[in-house]
Amino acid sequence: MNNKRSLSLQDSLFVGFCATLLVALTGLLRLNIGLSGHTMFLTSFFYLICYGVLGRFGSITACGAIAGFVAMALGVGKGGPLILLKFILPAISMDLVALLLPLSMNIHWRCVILGISGCIAWAGKVALANMLAGMALDVMFIQWGISILQGGFFAILGALLVPPVLARLKAHDLLKTDR
Repeated sequence: MNNKRSLSLQDSLFVGFCATLLVALTGLLRLNIGLSGHTMFLTSFFYLICYGVLGRFGSITACGAIAGFVAMALGVGKGGPLILLKFILPAISMDLVALLLPLSMNIHWRCVILGISGCIAWAGKVALANMLAGMALDVMFIQWGISILQGGFFAILGALLVPPVLARLKAHDLLKTDR
């Protein structure tokens, strides 16, 4: 009963490991640097590592959903139930954009594009929270744009770290080549 669509136990454990490590590091490294979006560094890095190692649709979304539920259970961050959206929206966005990108595209560009798409979705959560708080629409759109710029910077930094890590994993025969 070897179904290509289902994840193996090893793959599922890796998704859970990436999600839990993302939440743990986000909680431990709560740096108050005054810039919105610095969490996109770890988010894009771990989501793209998960996608790069497993190479299948839905792996980023699974990682984001698990990370969101772990963050809610541990009470990491601020935002209450919206913390789930902080993790799941970028993951869904990155998975959907990954379907649209050609496989022949350079891995660096794929990672950067996926990181930016996740950042735009993450900024949507920020805009939703501001809108629910009663912020004026013009101010909300300005804040959304600022969040995209600041988060995009960190998302690109995290995304650019993924190809060297994947290359090292492949050099040591730690990636499956039958995918």
